[in-house]
Amino acid sequence: MSNDITLIATAAMGLESVVAAEVRKLGYDVNVENGKVTFNAPVSAIPRCNLWLRSADRVKLQVGQFKALTFEELFEATKALPWENVITEDGEFPVSGKSVKSTLHSVPDCQAIVKKAIAERLKLKYGVAGKLPETGSLYKVEAAIHKDIATLTIDTSGAGLHKRGYRVGQGEAPLKETLAAALIMLTNWKPDYPLTDPFCGSGTIPIEAALIGQNIAPGFNREFASENWEWIHNRYWENAFEEVEDKANYDQKLDITGSDIDHKMIDIAKENATEAGLGDLISWKQMQVSDLTIRKENGYLIGNPPYGQRIGDRNDAAEIYQDLGNIMKEHPSWSVYILTAFHAFEQKYGVKATKKRKLFNGFIQTNYYQYFGKKH
Repeated sequence: MSNDITLIATAAMGLESVVAAEVRKLGYDVNVENGKVTFNAPVSAIPRCNLWLRSADRVKLQVGQFKALTFEELFEATKALPWENVITEDGEFPVSGKSVKSTLHSVPDCQAIVKKAIAERLKLKYGVAGKLPETGSLYKVEAAIHKDIATLTIDTSGAGLHKRGYRVGQGEAPLKETLAAALIMLTNWKPDYPLTDPFCGSGTIPIEAALIGQNIAPGFNREFASENWEWIHNRYWENAFEEVEDKANYDQKLDITGSDIDHKMIDIAKENATEAGLGDLISWKQMQVSDLTIRKENGYLIGNPPYGQRIGDRNDAAEIYQDLGNIMKEHPSWSVYILTAFHAFEQKYGVKATKKRKLFNGFIQTNYYQYFGKKH
């Protein structure tokens, strides 16, 4: 495998710029497109990106990209790619696919053709006469065709990067860890400022804030599919984990609190924080929003409150937003960031947002309302 590879960090809609900023911070030049950030990098970037990227969904290795208007073109171009540089003789390589605005619109057919082409290439290179065993490490191939351009990738992450390894419990609609991290990174919060989430649920925003505050890599507590790939030298992983340890600032003091009306969620949040190794760094409290008390200046409130999408809940949501607005208007030094799909949020909160940004929480279109505090 060449030491110069092409990687794709996939991003939820609206978060491409956040992911791109993270990749640049790691030292790589990027090309930003809808839903993905593409960049050339050395092989050592695979461990580093998987360990450090907080807002990306996955890191994929691009094996090839070409135009394909017929199944024959798809087969031949796929077979021409150097799959043996990545997939071992016994490697397991399931193929998934998607096709958007393309002549080759049958995804099952495209998957089958790509699978067959890769198998033919590997059998030829490894001198295998019969069927490949596929009993070894996992190499999940994706054939994505968009406007007749096929991009063939292998997933280096395994489980999605939002699976940090600390979530031992969750509520009905947990906020994805990657989105929670992005919500924090879209603010200018620094770890020496107070941060509170009065709708903390299972604690995702406060936990992600603590990881950011102490510069703890989000992937430190999990495994990745590419850790088992023979062509990625162990020293790359060892160096990446050493970097993670060296850059963590465990002495950084934090003032982070999470509260929720449901005491069961507070118990779950505490368990999750403990699993993340942050048990002593975050304060938790069971209370309703109307009891929120602000005692310090220049803080940040970041929250993902109930959206009130079910008819019976709309009045409750409206009341929550009104209570929050009444409290926070007494604290102009605080910056407030609220993610919600409630269309009348600004009206109920009582103040028009300084800025708002369209984001998706899963499949729900939301706005991220941003109010910038007047610092003292």
